[in-house]
Amino acid sequence: MNPTAPTDPDPASPPPPRNRHRVRRWIPYLGAVLLLALIVAGLWPQPVPIETARVSRGLLRVTVNEEGKTRIQHRYQISAPVTGQLQRIPFKAGATVQAGDTLARIDPIAPALLDARTRALLEARRDAAVAQLDKARATRAYAATELLRNTRLHAAGTVSDQELETAQWRDLSSDRELDAAESALREAEAELTRFDLAPNPAPVSEPAEVRSPISGRVLRVFEDSARVVAAGTPLLDVGDPTDLEVIIEVLSRDGATIPPGTRVLLEQWGGELPLEAVVRLVEPAGFLKVSALGVEEQRVNVIADIVTPLDRRPGLGDGFRVEGRIITWEEPDVLKVPTGALFRRGSDWATFVLEHGRARTRILSVGASSGMEAQVLDGLREGDEVIVYPGDRVKEGLRVQPIQVAP
Repeated sequence: MNPTAPTDPDPASPPPPRNRHRVRRWIPYLGAVLLLALIVAGLWPQPVPIETARVSRGLLRVTVNEEGKTRIQHRYQISAPVTGQLQRIPFKAGATVQAGDTLARIDPIAPALLDARTRALLEARRDAAVAQLDKARATRAYAATELLRNTRLHAAGTVSDQELETAQWRDLSSDRELDAAESALREAEAELTRFDLAPNPAPVSEPAEVRSPISGRVLRVFEDSARVVAAGTPLLDVGDPTDLEVIIEVLSRDGATIPPGTRVLLEQWGGELPLEAVVRLVEPAGFLKVSALGVEEQRVNVIADIVTPLDRRPGLGDGFRVEGRIITWEEPDVLKVPTGALFRRGSDWATFVLEHGRARTRILSVGASSGMEAQVLDGLREGDEVIVYPGDRVKEGLRVQPIQVAP
């Protein structure tokens, strides 16, 4: 009798109980290994995120940045030449005028009203002057007659020289008294007649005309209404708005290093492109100014002429605010690095360079600085990647990860 051949197990049938028990025995070990791997991964030091920038070559400018304002170079303030009644000025700020145009007219002041008491006092003073004049005339006639008589008697030898001289002195004195009496009468009559009881007296002379000394525009009108003005009262300002200069207030220590002819860039004036200007003068006298923080600063005015053509600065007028950048040093092709990447290492300048994912310290030799960028004389090469604003967290050899490249 032949034995029956063994049959193949069914693949879909469950594994034997012994194999299943072996797999379950290894599950705790696998979980422990996985947990240990997670712990190691969590405690493994991660690269510090940093910001980097490239060392490049290009233009570098050292500037003195301060606020300034525009000013018309030749500004004319028109004042009243005489005291009188100002007629209403027809011009407004911005009006165009030509040299010789009449800007204002000033009429003579109308006589003041005279009350009865004052008039009586002035009339009495005039009458007294008339009486004094009559007395002076009589004295003059008597002195002349006496001089004639004494002259004849002196010729006959009956009057001494002294008596003749006395008669001559009296004649001369009476003549001077007559002149003084006539002047007093004229003064009393003039003081009386310069007042008028008429409510609307007509002017006694033509009005004084105030004319423009230049061709330009009216900048400001101080007195546009009709009123009585005294001599020297400001009426209006006239100037040429195209003849502009810029006044920039800088610290005195900066002004001492700015020579005439220095180039200036004017920004934030209202246009898209900066304006070109050239320093004409640094005023020789400084002044004290208190800053917004209450700090006393010694400052000086820098005067610059605008060289940009008029068609490129439309609308720029007198007293406009600008941001002035006075260029004290400029080179078109220098090796430069952002100043945010520099820090002090003792008495030297240093920076962190990114090499193979780690921070490495480099000692530098730095030249001129614009505030945002600095000239590199030695220690770096073009294309090196430096860490910007490293702070205290970046150390020598630390693993770092760039997250942003500064422009």
